[in-house]
Amino acid sequence: MFSHNKRLQYTVRVNGSNPGLANLLLEQFGGPQGELAAAMRYFTQAVGEDDPGRKDMLLDIATEELSHLEVIGTIVGMLNKGAKGRLAEGVEKEADLYRAINGAGNDSHVTQVLYGGGPALVSSAGVPWTAAYIDTIGEPTADLRSNIAAESRAKIVYERLINLTDDPGVKEALGFLMTREIAHQKSFEKALYSIEPNFPPGKLPGDPRFTSVYFNMSSGDGDMSGSWNQGENWTVVEAADAAAVDGGSGFASVKTTETEMDTLMAMATRTQSDPSADPLTGAELGTADKKVVP
Repeated sequence: MFSHNKRLQYTVRVNGSNPGLANLLLEQFGGPQGELAAAMRYFTQAVGEDDPGRKDMLLDIATEELSHLEVIGTIVGMLNKGAKGRLAEGVEKEADLYRAINGAGNDSHVTQVLYGGGPALVSSAGVPWTAAYIDTIGEPTADLRSNIAAESRAKIVYERLINLTDDPGVKEALGFLMTREIAHQKSFEKALYSIEPNFPPGKLPGDPRFTSVYFNMSSGDGDMSGSWNQGENWTVVEAADAAAVDGGSGFASVKTTETEMDTLMAMATRTQSDPSADPLTGAELGTADKKVVP
C-alpha cells in the first residue's frame, strides 16, 4: 500500500525561470539513468525477491526513488514556470517567444510545445521513457551489481547537471539527489557482499580451464599489463597462439540426416556462383555517360 505525503523529501528553491536547464534535467526524470527507471528497476526486483532483508531494502529504495522523481519533476516544472505562461498566453512576438523558451540553444522548445512546460517522461533528447531501461535478470548477485552501476551512472549525470547551473537552490537539490545515489550504492554493495559466495553470479561454476585465462587479443603498441591480466592468477594467451581453446579444429560441424543433406546439396547446386563469370552490372553501367536521345 502506498500513501503520498505532499511535502517533498528535499525542499526545492528555484531562483528563476530557465527552460533550457529544465530540459536537461528531464534526463533524470524520464531518461535511462533517471529516477523513474531506478524506481521501476528496484520495485520489480523487490516483488520477485524471496530474501526478506533484500526485499525490504529494495522496497525502501524504490519508494525513495519515486520521491526523487517528484523532486526532479518539481524542479523542471518550476524552471519552466515563466516560459509556460508566456507560451500559453502568447504575450510576446513569435520570434521573441521562441528565443525565450529555446534557452541558449537548447531544444527546450520541443518539450514546451508538446508538453506545455510540464515534466514529461522523456529524456533530455526527447526520447520517450521505456521499460527497456530496466535490466533486471532475476539473479540477486547480478542484479545488485547492475544496481550499483546504475547508481554510479546516475551520480555522474547529477554531477554534470550541477556543473551546468549557478542557481544555488537547484544546485543544493541536485547535490542532495546525487548524494543519495552514493547511499544507495553502499546499501547495494553491503547486500551483495552479504551473499556468500557472490562470484561468479548464478549457481554454475565456470570451466576451470578458462576462468583464469587472459586472451591478449589486441596486440602491438599500447599493450599494457596489470593485475587484470598478469600474475599468478592469470594464464596469458597471445593472439597469435589463440587456436581453438577446446583443442578442436576450430571449424563448425553439424550432424544431418541423409535426406537433409540431399536437400542441402540440391540447394547449394541451384544457388552456386560461377567464379569465371564477369557479368556487366547496373552499377558499372551508371547514368552519367548515357546519351540522351531526342
